[in-house]
Amino acid sequence: MVEPTGVLSDVRVLDIATVVAGPGVARHLADFGADVIKVEPPGGDPTRRLGWTIPGDDASLFWKLVGRGKRSVVIDLKQPQGLNDMLRLVDRAHVLIENMRPGKLEKLGLGPDVLLERNPALVIVRITGWGQTGPYASRPGFATLAEAMSGWASLSGVPGGQPLLPPVALTDEVTAIFGAFSVMVALRHAEATGEGQVVDLSLLEALLQIMGPLPSAYQHLGYLQPRLGAGIPYTVPRGTYQCSDGVWVAISSSSDSVANRVLRLLGFANDKRFTTFQKRFENREALETLVSDWVAARSHPEVISQFEGVDAAIAPVYAMDDVMKDPHLLDRHAFIEVDGITMQGVAPRLSATPGVVRFAGRPLGADTDTVLAELAIATPVQPDAEDLETGEIAAS
Repeated sequence: MVEPTGVLSDVRVLDIATVVAGPGVARHLADFGADVIKVEPPGGDPTRRLGWTIPGDDASLFWKLVGRGKRSVVIDLKQPQGLNDMLRLVDRAHVLIENMRPGKLEKLGLGPDVLLERNPALVIVRITGWGQTGPYASRPGFATLAEAMSGWASLSGVPGGQPLLPPVALTDEVTAIFGAFSVMVALRHAEATGEGQVVDLSLLEALLQIMGPLPSAYQHLGYLQPRLGAGIPYTVPRGTYQCSDGVWVAISSSSDSVANRVLRLLGFANDKRFTTFQKRFENREALETLVSDWVAARSHPEVISQFEGVDAAIAPVYAMDDVMKDPHLLDRHAFIEVDGITMQGVAPRLSATPGVVRFAGRPLGADTDTVLAELAIATPVQPDAEDLETGEIAAS
């Protein structure tokens, strides 16, 4: 196993979260060198059994990705020895990440008051569906519910059709990024002051951050965005359009200069209905019909060639087989192979302190003996230094 290297190699993280959002925070930190100890109950994190597996391997591809770069330790917190081992790990950690329902960590004897008394510089990241407070705090909190209640689902789908949920773990992945950012902010404070803190991060509020000005538009203008299919209200034309050979392309015109180039290409450069953002918005249906008809009359190589010829924004709509063979992504090595598993590379790319994926998700408990043996010789983190049970998770 490759030892931690990188800009965060002196940071130790305890990942006692499950599924995707919380473990995703730790995954991003591990990519940049943090020593992440994945603490699991005897049955393991359910992500090990989530989704696709390669024949002959009982660990899911999801686990290989979200568990990458982490050492796996099994600790039974229902046993006094397990709780004692956990507390000793806390003494030597900089960050702890959990996603139990509010109050569960406290019932285990691992509440923030206990942890911060033992390790005052500890950063405790608590990820839940709804947050640590509020009327919904104790409810089960899953990404699906956040996607419904953030307004996301109401925007997704064709006009008059069914509200749609994202077909990937969008909310979990977004929350993981916010969580990793919050850790870095809190660590900087801890390094400067020796003071740790609690990060209260909810799936619902993380997803709200990507809703742009829609809350403001409703509050001040009474605007409720309808379902627009692949459209967006402030950019017209924008969407997916089918070519004569059946291939779909995506077109955007999110600046006046690009919109004007598209209009010139289509032969409507002087049409007064489309000269400004507001006019294009007001005449959305007419302009979208013009674009749809123009694209539908041509094959996708011709459409793409003509758009690129006038420096307008266009791309083919890829399925994953297209993604994996795209020459740009191949040139940038966007996908890597780790322990025989193909997965996404590290993002973002830092010029001075790049991240690296050391290994894929490890077998359950593979590092238990090594990590617990370290407790006998490790020096506790100084204040001035830099229900795990299935069914009780708060976020997925």
